[in-house]
This record gives sequence, structure tokens and C-alpha cells, in this order.
Amino acid sequence: MDTIQITRAGIKDIEKLQTIGRQTFYETFAEGNTEENMKKYLEEGFSDQKLNNELNDMNSQFYLATIGTQLIGYLKINFGQAQTELKDRASLEIERIYVLKEFHGQKVGQLLYDKAIEIAKQAKSNYVWLGVWEKNLRAISFYQKNGFLEFDRHIFKLGDDEQTDLMMRLDLSQNHS
Repeated sequence: MDTIQITRAGIKDIEKLQTIGRQTFYETFAEGNTEENMKKYLEEGFSDQKLNNELNDMNSQFYLATIGTQLIGYLKINFGQAQTELKDRASLEIERIYVLKEFHGQKVGQLLYDKAIEIAKQAKSNYVWLGVWEKNLRAISFYQKNGFLEFDRHIFKLGDDEQTDLMMRLDLSQNHS
């Protein structure tokens, strides 16, 4: 198998981000949600305007995972005011790590995750946090395996459906040398 490359995404990658974003979100959540709520979220969450704003925000970064020319996953991280909650300058939020279903179990998510932690350490963040749907057991177990602990819960609205996200965090302060 070719090696997995991880590269920072820019404005030129907006269509790739839309495609991988919509496909991976759909694969991950279609089963537990109505078609109508999914359609609405996919249109709004990955619209040209929203992605354009996020790509132009210096506090948000996207990274693409590819094998050869095939895009297989992506990462989105936020600093400071770009964070969806907390907005703590001492933290980094992992907003999204998504990998195409056919590449699950091939360490793609781990590589994207490692990239986020590396960036957090370079930025001297004290901790990394994220929200994960309480029914996404695969993701919860992945983050627990990487040392994350639940510290809170919040509501995520998908269309007209209110869902509970677990808020999880990993302290980095002891890892700073």
C-alpha cells in the first residue's frame, strides 16, 4: 500500500473538502438520522461560503489525508475564537477527524490525530478537547485509547434533532518539555 500523506488544505482544496466532508459525514451518521436532517446539514455544513470562511480563518486549519491521488480523510482543528465552544487560548479543539469507511482500521485516523497533537504541542496548548456524539462508540473508544477523558456534555443539533455530544479532553501540560 502506498504511504499516507497528510497535507494542509487551502482555498484551492475547497471542492475536495466538500466532497470528503459530505461523504464521510454521511457514512458516519446516515444510519442514525433522518434523510431530511442529513441533507440539510450536508448542504449548510459544507457550503462554499462556510468552507471559504473557515479556510480563511487563521484560527482554523484543515489537513487532508491522501494515498497516491485518492483523498481518504481529513482533519479540522481550531484555536482561540474559532473553537466551537470553550474558546480558550490555551487549548486546541479537534473539530473533525473523518476517514472514508473503506479505510477504517488502517491508521488513517491515528495519523490525523497525531498531526493535531503535534500542532497542539508546537502551539504550546495546555490541552486538546473535542465533542463526540454519544452514539459514535467507535470514535469514543478511539479517543479513550488516546488518553481523552469526558469532562462535560453538550447538545448538538442536526436539523430538528437534538443529540448529546460527550466533551472530552486530553491534558498536554505534563508532556511539555
